[in-house]
Amino acid sequence: MAVIAIFGAGAMGAGIGRRLVEGGATVLTYLEGRSPATRERAEAAGMRPASLEEMVAADIILSIVPPAEAVSVAEKLAAVAAGHGKRITFMDCNAISPKTMGEVAKRFDPQHAEVLDGSIIGMPPKPGYDGTKLYVSGDAGNRSGILAGRGLDIRRIDGPLGAASALKMCYGGINKGVIGLGTAMMLAAIRSGADQSLKGELADSAPDLNRKLSLGIPDMYPKAYRWVAEMEEIAAFLGEDDPASLIFRGMAGLYRKVTEDRNAGGELAAQLDGLLARE
Repeated sequence: MAVIAIFGAGAMGAGIGRRLVEGGATVLTYLEGRSPATRERAEAAGMRPASLEEMVAADIILSIVPPAEAVSVAEKLAAVAAGHGKRITFMDCNAISPKTMGEVAKRFDPQHAEVLDGSIIGMPPKPGYDGTKLYVSGDAGNRSGILAGRGLDIRRIDGPLGAASALKMCYGGINKGVIGLGTAMMLAAIRSGADQSLKGELADSAPDLNRKLSLGIPDMYPKAYRWVAEMEEIAAFLGEDDPASLIFRGMAGLYRKVTEDRNAGGELAAQLDGLLARE
């Protein structure tokens, strides 16, 4: 039986863990210092608590954590891998830039670990939803093949380490950029008294966009804290010489503002919900 370790049992990590368990794999996760909610989520997914030593002994290790934690997780696992008896396989699946992916890879001694670049696109796996895709690059030896056939849609990219991360940056920039742009303009419309007219015009002339924002903006609220670092990664991916990087620095600030609002009671979220609910 395949043994797969997942570092990170958030909504995505637990969703992928559950899908792999359903596909017949044993799935380990590291829960030291994690909240009761995370522990309950992991248990419900069928994931087994494990030490770091047990994690690195798995057939493959997936890192599925907020972008800001990607390098520190790699450092933690690399230190344990250095004393392990065999060469491990580690895949970073986080929303990070190719440059940060390179920093992750540098944490591992090539003699101790083979590092793969992964990116997840789609919502967390759940019953009735099979749209989660895991893209992989830098995998000449097909180490990710152990994940195929266990309920995950694995898509290999014929490219070097960093190609999968670049895909995530581009896709996330479009998808979450649209949500951020809609949020910013709707808040501006509310402040200026144009909100009802804006909502009506979107419904009339851009019904698909109106539907996307009506669903995507409320879904964003609890995730905004994670999207801050992702927007910063996208800005770094574009580079200082690209004026578009300023857009994503601004998006990071917007998502930080949404996070602070949510922590303070959600006044802005309530205003947005009131507008989005209007026909």
